[in-house]
Amino acid sequence: MTDSFKDKIGKGGFGTVYKGRLPDGLVVSVKVLSESNGNAEDFINEVASIGRTSHVNIVTLSGFCYERDKRALIYEFMANGSLDKFRHKQGSEAKCPLEWKTLSEIAVGIARGLEYLHCGCNTRILHLDIKPQNILLDKDFCPKITDFGLAKLCKPKESTVSMMGTRGTAGYIALEVFSRNFGGVSHNSDVYSYGMLVLEMVGARKNLDSEASHTSELFPHYVYKGLELDNDENVFGAITEEEKEIARKMVIISMWCIQTNPSDRPSMSKVVEMLEGPLHTLQIAPKPFLFPPAQGSMITSQPAEIDTKAILSHEQISGN
Repeated sequence: MTDSFKDKIGKGGFGTVYKGRLPDGLVVSVKVLSESNGNAEDFINEVASIGRTSHVNIVTLSGFCYERDKRALIYEFMANGSLDKFRHKQGSEAKCPLEWKTLSEIAVGIARGLEYLHCGCNTRILHLDIKPQNILLDKDFCPKITDFGLAKLCKPKESTVSMMGTRGTAGYIALEVFSRNFGGVSHNSDVYSYGMLVLEMVGARKNLDSEASHTSELFPHYVYKGLELDNDENVFGAITEEEKEIARKMVIISMWCIQTNPSDRPSMSKVVEMLEGPLHTLQIAPKPFLFPPAQGSMITSQPAEIDTKAILSHEQISGN
């Protein structure tokens, strides 16, 4: 199938991905899990979760191999690789930034995929590891969510899941996943990760890495300041009025998604509605507080302004 594993197309902590071809000629990706990943829970999670799905924005599992010393997953092949490859990088791996319209379409597709996982399956699926590396792009840049190794299943009417320890990737994990003091782990935790992902898409388009790290708490605050100051050109990198509207809409929605209180975040159904609706209907979210509180203190949010064109003072933006 893989011609003796000659064509390697990806590698990570989970193992290595190879390009292969099934007997019927279908080109596939074969993810061979590393031997160091001795716990079979992630593998079983992935097969159990993705095997329940059928959606244009969820990667298709074609088959799997499960033996005592060898485990592999066979997926549909995605010609444009992961969204991660379109972030700013130096050297031979660097790719041209995606256009704003394409970024918007990708954001909508990911939102539709999460909406399906949260309320379109008989069993609700929480992905719990949404990040650029886990979004694959086909030849037409249609996004597909992959890697369900950390996923949790729950009944549609259940709002939270029990979970030991912390799951996910630093920079995309909601506060309630770190500490249950912020609330229970639920589909709202995926909403937070989605918000951070879309913010990073905006930052990668402008290459903001040199000004504010996209994996730190500073990055959302930096973008939020540009949003409130209506500083589209400097922060978002948009040029035309259409691009500015797309960028502003993506940032406003992202800020709602990363609210500290999980109940303040919109559902993915609402996110899709917001993405496909007009900009003037969107309210600016409260500035999110992404730093953990001091001992004995409570995290609160600043009140949101209703008018999207309202401009706060510099002191309000910086939190002083």
